[in-house]
Amino acid sequence: MIEINLRSNVREFQRDLDDFARKQMPFATAQALNAVALRVQANAVADMQKQLDRPTPFTLKSVAMQRATKTTQQAVVFVKDIAARYLEPYELGGVNKLDGRALIKPVTQRLNQYGNIPRSTVRRLAARKNVFVGKVKTKAGTVDGVWQRTKAVRGKRAGMKLIVKFEDAHKTLPVLGYRAGAKKTVAATFGPALGAAYAKAISTARR
Repeated sequence: MIEINLRSNVREFQRDLDDFARKQMPFATAQALNAVALRVQANAVADMQKQLDRPTPFTLKSVAMQRATKTTQQAVVFVKDIAARYLEPYELGGVNKLDGRALIKPVTQRLNQYGNIPRSTVRRLAARKNVFVGKVKTKAGTVDGVWQRTKAVRGKRAGMKLIVKFEDAHKTLPVLGYRAGAKKTVAATFGPALGAAYAKAISTARR
């Protein structure tokens, strides 16, 4: 979550207003904050779609918004906790890994439309009699993953077939730029949004 203070903008806007006009400012300010927050939210989702490889609906819907009211005078755009943990490296840089678990790389398994292995796949594979989860020494080094024991066929010896590979975490570049984008959006849109919300509040208010 990023905090942007706009109190000085509001004070400047209402400096020359009369008492009646000032009474409309809390409502107008809340409406403007919500309009800008919706823009920040939409831009964050659009940026995920652009920068990430086929983000899931869960990831896209993780960008949430808490609306401002006349009383709170604060709108909040944030990423929900679970998604925030695995998206953080794409915002700040760092290691691409969630809750200490290994990254899963498919070898022979079909992927879903988002380029991922379905959650139940590893568990389903491990339940087979000829499959086990563990580390195997290979010519390329020790490989951790899901392995299938193969039978000798037509002169080929029995062996091990890698189905799913568990990889160590890797560094990720900060490609999202949510914070910088939010600040830019607020700077460009809050003034016009406040002006529009104030004009509407005045036109509908009773004297």
